[in-house]
Amino acid sequence: MIPDATPPRRIHVSAAVITDADGRLLVVRKAGTTAFMQPGGKPEPGETPAQTLARELAEEVGIRVSPDAFEPLGRFTASAANEPGFAVVADVFRVDIGDQRPVPDAEIAELRWITAGTASGIEIAPLAREFFLPA
Repeated sequence: MIPDATPPRRIHVSAAVITDADGRLLVVRKAGTTAFMQPGGKPEPGETPAQTLARELAEEVGIRVSPDAFEPLGRFTASAANEPGFAVVADVFRVDIGDQRPVPDAEIAELRWITAGTASGIEIAPLAREFFLPA
């Protein structure tokens, strides 16, 4: 067996696809990191993926949306942006935030609205870059 052939360790998260009227994707950067990613995070014991996302959106960007209003997009796997050797397995939901305005809170240092055309020059986490970054 080749030592480097071990499968990646997995981190389970819930993540949001939030777009604005111009079709830009909301991404956030956590304090002490360089990559921008979709808002979301890891579950607490007993939470469903949608409950996890509702809690994380309230904590991270001050957005309050009922988990019942989320549109499930599926489960996606990509390399973890901030933990080398790990894969992130994300339950991803489209979230309509209406006229709410996200603001950085908790561990979030910065947020941006981006498209593939406006994202050059910033580091985008593999999950967002590979699956959800709009043209």
